[in-house]
Amino acid sequence: MSDAETAAGPGAPRGGPDQLDEALRATLFTQSAVGLGVLDPQLRLVRANSLFEGEDVGEYIGHRFTEAFRLDDPDGTEQLMKRVLAGEGPARDRLVRGRLRRIPGDREFLVSVYRLDGPGGPVAPALGLLAAVVDVTERQRARARNAALTAVRDAVGGSLDVAATCRSFADALVPGFADLAVVEVVDDVLRGADPPVGPLPPGTPLRRAASGWCDAVRDTAEGEGEGEGGARDRSAGVTRRLAARTPYALATTDLRARLVPLGPDNPWPATDPDGARAVAETGAHSLIVVPLTLRGAVLGLVSLYRCGAAEPFDEDDVSLAVSAATRAALGIDNARRYEREHIIASTIQQRLLPQAERQQAAVDTAHVLLPGRDSGCWFDTIALSGARTALVVGGVAGEGLQSAIAMGQLRTVIQALAGLDLEPEEVLARLKDTADRLADERAALPPADALQSEPMSAGCVYGVYDPFTRTCTVARAGHPAPLIVGPDGRAVALDVPEGPGLFSTDSALFAPATVTLEVGSLLAFCTAELLSGDRAAERITETLARPGRSLQQLGDDIVYALPDDTRSAGAALLLARTGTVSDHLVATWDLAQDPTTPATARVLVRDRLQGWGLDEDTVEATELIVSELVTNAVRYGTPPLRLRLLLDSTLTCEVHDGSPASPHLRHARTVDEGGRGLFIVSRLASHWGARHGPDGKVLWTEQDLPEDERNGAKGERNGAVGER
Repeated sequence: MSDAETAAGPGAPRGGPDQLDEALRATLFTQSAVGLGVLDPQLRLVRANSLFEGEDVGEYIGHRFTEAFRLDDPDGTEQLMKRVLAGEGPARDRLVRGRLRRIPGDREFLVSVYRLDGPGGPVAPALGLLAAVVDVTERQRARARNAALTAVRDAVGGSLDVAATCRSFADALVPGFADLAVVEVVDDVLRGADPPVGPLPPGTPLRRAASGWCDAVRDTAEGEGEGEGGARDRSAGVTRRLAARTPYALATTDLRARLVPLGPDNPWPATDPDGARAVAETGAHSLIVVPLTLRGAVLGLVSLYRCGAAEPFDEDDVSLAVSAATRAALGIDNARRYEREHIIASTIQQRLLPQAERQQAAVDTAHVLLPGRDSGCWFDTIALSGARTALVVGGVAGEGLQSAIAMGQLRTVIQALAGLDLEPEEVLARLKDTADRLADERAALPPADALQSEPMSAGCVYGVYDPFTRTCTVARAGHPAPLIVGPDGRAVALDVPEGPGLFSTDSALFAPATVTLEVGSLLAFCTAELLSGDRAAERITETLARPGRSLQQLGDDIVYALPDDTRSAGAALLLARTGTVSDHLVATWDLAQDPTTPATARVLVRDRLQGWGLDEDTVEATELIVSELVTNAVRYGTPPLRLRLLLDSTLTCEVHDGSPASPHLRHARTVDEGGRGLFIVSRLASHWGARHGPDGKVLWTEQDLPEDERNGAKGERNGAVGER
């Protein structure tokens, strides 16, 4: 054994320390997978290994480190290296961005810097630095792709709005994956049609549903004359026709994604001026076009651009774009299906509601229906006998067709019940019976039917205004009470006990509340959505107190003050201004309980109707109706006996007596001497009925008037309202 081997020990490698150091340096600088560079104290490269494949090391020697790698932040990197030179410790795994001379595009490097101590150790001036550089560009790109795909999965699918889904998709890809993203949807699909089966023919209208721009692209577009926010504004809602012989058309022909380098040599921009202008304005140099497809049907198109100094797209980026577009297509199709069902439900709701304001004898009304997610809101004004008016607002909770259908069923039932002249609490009690039967029918559906497990919930408020007593009687079933404002602008208290919801299992009774109103008072019947939020009731009553506003203007003012979420949910509002029946249109007589009273009633009626200018046929028919009703009251009723005529769009006759017993219509036999009175009345009148009160009953009839007489009565009514 040599002296050198003995000094080094039996396990030491052969050769002296100098030979070992030289072998170590040679191995590191020729075989290391990490880029190594030795820097002098002036931060210039004096030695380097083959940093990256295809790079000539000689081009780097003598250059400052930040110049050799053309870093985006050279000052910050040099300050870091100077601190290492000063002995503050090594810097490890610092991520920097730069560019290499022979590899195009931006690169990302993981840099570690170590101090090279001289013979004097750490306290002596350093000999230089050792920089270890790892190109992590591909690693970072893969991480960015995964992050972009995760962002798409998290963002897309949470909304049932097509535009919001497209916006979420574009925002998830910009700026992490693309500098510019444009999402276009076939125009017919946005209008509710089924997506067409590919390929799409040239000329198919595509509507730009969303776009996302990074700051650099927006600045470039504004420099081209778009103005602040102009690029984004121009891209929203624009419709273009699919140009033939372009990457966009090819992608929707074979339903395959396209990776397209953009440059002056591309032949297709000549056939697509809009696309060429967008490329020129944004400085885009790389494009991925992906069709939005689902089961062979084409929903639209996604165009992704990279601009400026950004790295061009590659095939791995295409794979990510296809995966993201598949996710987006599913979200858009779900939103489209919901939107279509919502449109159908909204259409049904509109058709089931009153199509025009109905003129009432002593109440002016206006309504506001806010379309939104809820398709079960309804309102109604129903003319009742005796110039009374029923005011109704209700809502079925939920979205879609089933809510609209349930709303139509309940509205039809409440109209039929209103015609029976029942008290408000009895109307709601019978309406709840109907709702219970509907709930039982749904519960009896097969378990496989998804509707069977869906809960049902609904509320309704029903009020009746009587212009002769100026009272409003209200009952409610799981619904907010109406708001009332007097003609002086002050709120009128109406404490209505809340009854159970229409589909609830609660069997509590409904209790009404009655309030006496001044002429010109305002009533607001509204769904619960309008009363949600802070000071909602106060805000509405303050709006109703504004002087000099029509009902429609007041309704608009209430809508303007609503929170945004209320408008998206949908709501119904019914406004009513109370009045009285003009003395010119009413005639009332107290009659004796005497066999001669029918003859007296005929004379009084003829005189009054001739004074109103009605024709002889109407006078004779009314005489006969009144004679039969008064005769029936004299024979079978009890005092007091009262006769009232009311002229409006129809002619109403009312006979009141103190007996609670109601007559019944029957068909008399040929040999019978009586029993034909109500049958005759039903033939002469368009409507007839009986209503009961605490002091007896009222038999009433309504007769349709000829057009000229109806217009004359309307003119008298409007004149009386103007005086009021």
